[in-house]
Amino acid sequence: MQGIKKLGVIATSLFLITGCDWFDSDNDDTNTPPPEAESSFVRVHHTSADSPNVNVLAGETALLENVPYHTSSGVLEVDAGDYDITVQGILPDDSTVNAIGPASLTFAADTRYEVFAAGQLADESLEPLILSNPVSEVAAGESRIQVVHVAYGAPTVDVYLTAPDAELSSASATLTLAYGEDSGQVDVETGDYRIRLTGAGDDAVIFDSGTVNLADGGDYIIAATNNVAANSANSPVTLQVSDGEATTLINDADAGADVRVVHAVADAPNVDVTLNDAADPQIADLAFLSATDYLNLEAAEYSVDVAAAGGSPVVLEDLPLEVENAMSYSVYAVGELSTIGLQVLTEERRSVATEAKIQLVHAAPSAGNVDIYVTETDDISGADAAFTDIAFDAEGLVSTGNVPLTPGDYVVTVTATGTQDIAIQTPVLTLEGGGIYTAVAVDATSGGLPPQLILMDDLAN
Repeated sequence: MQGIKKLGVIATSLFLITGCDWFDSDNDDTNTPPPEAESSFVRVHHTSADSPNVNVLAGETALLENVPYHTSSGVLEVDAGDYDITVQGILPDDSTVNAIGPASLTFAADTRYEVFAAGQLADESLEPLILSNPVSEVAAGESRIQVVHVAYGAPTVDVYLTAPDAELSSASATLTLAYGEDSGQVDVETGDYRIRLTGAGDDAVIFDSGTVNLADGGDYIIAATNNVAANSANSPVTLQVSDGEATTLINDADAGADVRVVHAVADAPNVDVTLNDAADPQIADLAFLSATDYLNLEAAEYSVDVAAAGGSPVVLEDLPLEVENAMSYSVYAVGELSTIGLQVLTEERRSVATEAKIQLVHAAPSAGNVDIYVTETDDISGADAAFTDIAFDAEGLVSTGNVPLTPGDYVVTVTATGTQDIAIQTPVLTLEGGGIYTAVAVDATSGGLPPQLILMDDLAN
């Protein structure tokens, strides 16, 4: 079996020796080792969208460590027998909490177990979903698939497995799955396929894989999981595919890209943003300190024009913007009116129940290099800066990325680098578990100092 990792025999062999009988050839049975333990096989899938990275323990022994969402382990070979399995969530301070278990499980010989962490932490629905199959080879010229529905909150779906160019109207559903159900193992001919999902009994496609190749001898677990990337309202599912050695994510081919625009140029007027020379702007009258909601765009390359509200004068013309499928972006208008430009940051938007995520962006050209403090109170004396010597760069906007924090009350303070002279300080911010927040340092209204912050709650956009 490919991709198997041997964990070692848990039981210890013991030899019972009495006196010097072990020298006696008439007592050969005392030298007979115990039979070798039979093997069982386990693969773990992290399919809980709002759970943090996890450790997986058998008793006190770590089988897997720091496993992120949308990841499947390799196939682990263990001795058949009884185990207490625990899934630990890793918190922002690196402490852990038991998310599942300990759960007493029996792993039988010559059997492969698929263990899914399914459900959500936020509503205490997280639990193990366990599938078992006898170990067997896949015949030449065939692939084996097992489809499981673990997209929490998604409806019962019809699953269509067709040729890539087949019309859905002429196809019949291969199977129907409710949350927690699976197809069992199904052997199909090797080749190119297309996987489409609709609501049960409906013909509206909610997921389209595009062309997927199933390799000769491939043995796949295909898990329908929650989409945490772009357009999740209309494309609720991502396929998490494991072949025993690697995990592949297949996003809806028509998910598109989610894009928002942030006006961070203090001395610029309200602006219109137009894509591909459209007759009317897609974004109209956007004011300084404002951001749009996320807009879903087809994955493509666009030409962007930015003009003063009403269409004149045009301050940026024919700037290229390329967006990829299933990605999220923030497009910042940055700098000063005389040097205005567009900078793009890629966003990670998965909400995690046990942590608040905060991103800090330096978009204040007048502020110079800064240090940023994230503290429980407004007193930064004696505190260490969370980020130091952050520069403004109009050609490569600087962001901290999403930093996980224990949910609670915090104050964000910005100082000139190397000093504790406060340039910006927020009031107490309550950062909730599952929240995703962005704070953008910008110039004072109309330009110059002192700087100020744009505060955005990403889940509200």
